[in-house]
Amino acid sequence: MNSVFFTKTNPLFLPVVALLLWGMSCRSTSSQAPPMAEAPAPPAAETPASGTPATDPVSGTPTTAAVSTHPASRFIDSLLQQMTLEEKIGQLTLYTSGWDVTGPTLNENYQQELRAGRVGALFNAHTVKYNRELQRIAMEETRMKIPLLFGYDVIHGHRTIFPIPLAEAASWDLEMIEKSARLAAKEAAASGLHWTFNPMVDVARDPRWGRIAEGAGEDPYLGGLIGAAKVRGYQGEDLSDPFTIMACVKHFAAYGAPQAGRDYHSVDMSDRQLREVYLPPYKAAIDAGAATIMTSFNDVDGVPASGSRYLMTDILRDEWGFDGFVVTDYTSINEMVPHGVVANEKEAAALALQAGVDMDMQGGVYNAHLQQLVKERVISEEQINTAARRILESKWDLGLFQDPYRYLDEAREAEVVLSKELMDHALEAARPSIVLLKNDSVRGRPLLPLAQNIRSIALIGPLADNQIDLLGSWHASGDASKVVTILQGLRQALPKATIRYAQGAGFEGNDQKGFAEAVRIARQSDLVIMALGENYQQSGEAASRTNLDLPGAQPQLVEAIRATGKPIVALVMAAVPLPLSGCSRPFRLL
Repeated sequence: MNSVFFTKTNPLFLPVVALLLWGMSCRSTSSQAPPMAEAPAPPAAETPASGTPATDPVSGTPTTAAVSTHPASRFIDSLLQQMTLEEKIGQLTLYTSGWDVTGPTLNENYQQELRAGRVGALFNAHTVKYNRELQRIAMEETRMKIPLLFGYDVIHGHRTIFPIPLAEAASWDLEMIEKSARLAAKEAAASGLHWTFNPMVDVARDPRWGRIAEGAGEDPYLGGLIGAAKVRGYQGEDLSDPFTIMACVKHFAAYGAPQAGRDYHSVDMSDRQLREVYLPPYKAAIDAGAATIMTSFNDVDGVPASGSRYLMTDILRDEWGFDGFVVTDYTSINEMVPHGVVANEKEAAALALQAGVDMDMQGGVYNAHLQQLVKERVISEEQINTAARRILESKWDLGLFQDPYRYLDEAREAEVVLSKELMDHALEAARPSIVLLKNDSVRGRPLLPLAQNIRSIALIGPLADNQIDLLGSWHASGDASKVVTILQGLRQALPKATIRYAQGAGFEGNDQKGFAEAVRIARQSDLVIMALGENYQQSGEAASRTNLDLPGAQPQLVEAIRATGKPIVALVMAAVPLPLSGCSRPFRLL
């Protein structure tokens, strides 16, 4: 059998045509707000403060509260002196926006929290019009008038979608990868965003784990190079540039090594393996200047990452010198209760803050419990000051104290989002991200690139004429309407050829009703192209799997087409490595 096996780990729009032709403040312990004074005007520049590490009076642990080398340290100290304890805790709180058919929404409870100064950042909030209104509330309807941070999962593009990270890693093209992050930052910033929860630098060596697509695979060296490139791309040379966004390195630590590939499961390994294999990519991204880092859901040797002082302070800050802020993953402080290390969420809040976690994503436990924990002297207000300072410094670095609306320009949004520059890069990034595993000869010449004079092609498979799934997993706000499907691309590229199409099979179940039509058009054609793989929901968070075969009835479909004797080009688009053991014979690749 003459065949080509052609795998592309990112389902991506646009490139198909070419291919087939081819991350010391004073205290105010009163929770009642004092009369509001005008917030201090942001100075143009300051002489960095100096000091030596202090010991927290409550916990007895070392604190960096007396040490600040940030250029806005005096401004931020003055701000903290005016803030109530409740308002400081608000800076440590990250809540989610929602989405409805009419666009982004924020529920009434969160709006009340925002007006009370109990929210420092929001995620899943984007579009300039929406974020401008939220920022207006923060700047006009709160006592301290501190600007909000807006974050989002910009993983492989925002509205314009580039290859999934695993696909880009296959290129080893660091310049291209950095450019992808640079352009994604430009588009996200134009949509009113300040912060992406990326890069993911988790080393992954179990193909059953569902989040492999977001990282660089199994190699810590490559993962570190790519993590650093993405940090440079997102953050540019200076975060005060309004076309940059903060990176957030995730998920610290060893999230990609859960037992049996089961997402959120325990990680059990030696310290040597942790340090030699799993930690280096995080370190590389931190060394590149990453502004923030996200904790992981898992425990490492029985200690949940969000409660691990060993990870968050001993390694991250004391060994590596990280001076940005640490944010949890979604409700991961709350989840320390079912981990069994604390009895309730109040204890979880104390454990997380003492470990070194600055911001609580969506859990609400800092807002709910930190004030009482200060009263009970379980934690100190100085610890809260330290965490709040780190977050306020990041807002300063982004220029938000100078101009809270600098990312909120509708004219810029219209000009940048889905622009030709970004769409062109999507194609250019896809080309080196494709892995060609086999290219057999037919009548004395390699099957690919396809001959311009080919007469007829049968295009078969669930990804052949499918826009949304070609965007791939974690495609943020990718616009499926901009996707050029494989069928559309072939017809544009080969206008003189007869292109016949049949879906053949779906992604789930064993329905074989479409086989007959697929076999019929295969027999009528000179060549078969099969577009196989996953839909975008079959990999990702909470999508680990025990069966790595092609999903649904696709293996049986391959066998039916193989029986026609026609040469087959296989396009496999998936977010995890698929062994294709159920259909190895027609492609002869394993």
